[in-house]
Amino acid sequence: MTPETLSEVLRESARIKMQLADEQADAILVVIDAVVEALARGNTIFFFGNGGSAADSQHLAAELVGRFVRERRPLAALALTTDTSILTSIGNDYGFDEIFLRQIQGLGRKGDVVVGLSTSGNSPNVLKAMEAARVGGLTTVGLTGRSGGKLAAVVHHCLRVPSDDTARIQESHIAIGHLICMGVDEAVADGRIPTEAHGSGSSE
Repeated sequence: MTPETLSEVLRESARIKMQLADEQADAILVVIDAVVEALARGNTIFFFGNGGSAADSQHLAAELVGRFVRERRPLAALALTTDTSILTSIGNDYGFDEIFLRQIQGLGRKGDVVVGLSTSGNSPNVLKAMEAARVGGLTTVGLTGRSGGKLAAVVHHCLRVPSDDTARIQESHIAIGHLICMGVDEAVADGRIPTEAHGSGSSE
């Protein structure tokens, strides 16, 4: 790789993020508010996707359960991409298309937020899980590429990165995820998310 190519790639990544800011800042803020409201109620945020999007899901769940920037209590978040026994048993017994669907059906509760990452917006297992989540009364968020794919039509909120390049889309998905985590940190600091978990008081 030449210095010129490296510079071109970094500039393109930055350009896409600036376009995302210009076109979808309001939509991102709506998603941040939905996540904050769910966590304030004691609900859970679920993340899932395939391949690099699976890794991004785990990254973002870890930021909420662990810590992003501010010191705060752990928050309820789960990546549905980590339990190999669940993934392989569902994949073997029911098919790969149901690996997220059955987890949402078993773990999801009304008021939870599900965030599905799919650069194409057409991943069958993400689509099936989102359809089930909507039926169950969960708030659905899709992180996709430019077209939004089929996912755009089945979620409450679709954040579309203005690119068709998988790597550039994934870079922006993490940027969006970090903005969500920043919004959550701010909500804890200003009291919108309680500093103690529901039911954490003394039993005496």
